Amino acid sequence: MEYDVVIVGGGPAGLSAAIRFKQMADEQGKDFTVCVLEKGSEVGAHILSGAVIDPVALNELLPEWKEAGAPLLTPVTNNEHWVLKEKSKTGMPHFLLPPLMSNRGNYIVSLGNVSRWLAEQAENMGVEIFPGFTGSEILYHDDGSVKGVLTGDMGVAEDGSEKDTYMPGMELHGKYTFIAEGVRGSIAKDVIAKFNLRNGKEPQTYGIGIKELWEVKPENHKQGTVIHTQGWPMDSKTVGGGFIYHLEDNQIAIGFVVGLDYANPYLSPFDEMQRYKNHPAIRPLLEGGRRISYGARAINEGGFQSIPKLTFPGGALIGCSAGFVNVPRIKGTHNAMKTGMMAAEAAFTAICEGREKDELTEYTTAFEKSWVYKDLYRVRNAKPSVHKFGAFLGTIYAGFDMWMNNLGLGILLPWTFSHDEDHTCLKPASESVAIDYPKPDGKVTFDKLSSVFLSNTNHEENQPCHLKLKDDAVPVEVNYNQYAGPEVRFCPAGVYEFILDDNGGNPKLQINSQNCVHCKTCDIKDPTQNINWTVPEGGGGPNYPNM
Repeated sequence: MEYDVVIVGGGPAGLSAAIRFKQMADEQGKDFTVCVLEKGSEVGAHILSGAVIDPVALNELLPEWKEAGAPLLTPVTNNEHWVLKEKSKTGMPHFLLPPLMSNRGNYIVSLGNVSRWLAEQAENMGVEIFPGFTGSEILYHDDGSVKGVLTGDMGVAEDGSEKDTYMPGMELHGKYTFIAEGVRGSIAKDVIAKFNLRNGKEPQTYGIGIKELWEVKPENHKQGTVIHTQGWPMDSKTVGGGFIYHLEDNQIAIGFVVGLDYANPYLSPFDEMQRYKNHPAIRPLLEGGRRISYGARAINEGGFQSIPKLTFPGGALIGCSAGFVNVPRIKGTHNAMKTGMMAAEAAFTAICEGREKDELTEYTTAFEKSWVYKDLYRVRNAKPSVHKFGAFLGTIYAGFDMWMNNLGLGILLPWTFSHDEDHTCLKPASESVAIDYPKPDGKVTFDKLSSVFLSNTNHEENQPCHLKLKDDAVPVEVNYNQYAGPEVRFCPAGVYEFILDDNGGNPKLQINSQNCVHCKTCDIKDPTQNINWTVPEGGGGPNYPNM
């Protein structure tokens, strides 16, 4: 199937690119075509974010979004920042925070619902959207430029044979192909490696976000309130923090983010989230309420210095495939949307000039002149300073650095801190202290399997495992023996477990791939990079209704 633009990923970046491209085509009377591939069963099924969004990009893309019924229903009316100790909290005065940390003018949303709405706008403009289809492989022209993408085969059995439902993948060809898979996408990994897009750049770093949606008692609900926390339960050397967002309809989005540069292999981000909810300032908000949904997702945290080269012959990286999250603001949707729009504008101009399969250098130029570039540059040292100096001194320096940039004195701080790759930060178990996590009570705190159930995760069981090991011996010989099997803990969905014999020995790794919520943490944090996350059969994975 031939298109002018092929987009892999139906999130905010991919859909914004599709909409902007069609807007320009309509304005100039061009009959250009664009398609969007979405591996979830529907657009929004795999979208998970806090989420408080800055509408700056949406204002540019669709200025009449309020009249068009966009699901931005809860403006932020109250912003709080708590510093937690185990038994207490201290509210940080808002005037001490850099102005960029303010949420005035922002909205608390379900990003999945925002994506569903964007998909409706795109389809109304003639964009073809294919939910339930994965982008499994990049296709190349003979000259090495990108030709398009191959969708994954359907109906393949675990042993590789073809079932009665077998349907081969389709080739989707485009003059330009945009990679908008989100964080740590499998196609983006391949493209970045093939074209050496990280040459001269810092490695990308990540966090893992665990999120739950609760319906709470009306007296505990304050619609429009945004709370961010730092401190407990993280120790002074581990980056992490929580969020509590009061949406409409007595619902609260609560979550915890752990930087994946943590050192202790016994740390479990899922269990840190459960422990977080037991804090005396937080548990009363949830008691008597009902947990509605659960999910987890990796988050780009590398920032400005980790953005790879954005273009390659025949295409571009947009959104979280490149990594445009402003870490201290805990926001990336506005930047993802804007980069999709800029890439679309560059592709439209190129196609009108009769070009195809070359590099869209205009996109890179537009990015370097955009507010996205400025947004990320002024906070480039926030995350690495905490990793470098520890939670206390690092936070103080990060605040100082951001204030200097806000005051226009950033020129006095010309340095840019570097990053370590997350998987290199893990220490051996022999140098670490085990963590005793409390057992879940089934009221406010829960186990992994009951949580995965709420994510509506489902995969066709008789299919090839999408979590591939480069060497089957490594999980026991290295991960289990040296790091106490960290994959059991860094996975938030119970995918990995070590099975022992009757004598408590002879460990073997069992992969329960049907539990996978597509967070990509295993691909990131595995200390030997032996786990390779690939796309399963289209439509598999979580089905988030309102996340």
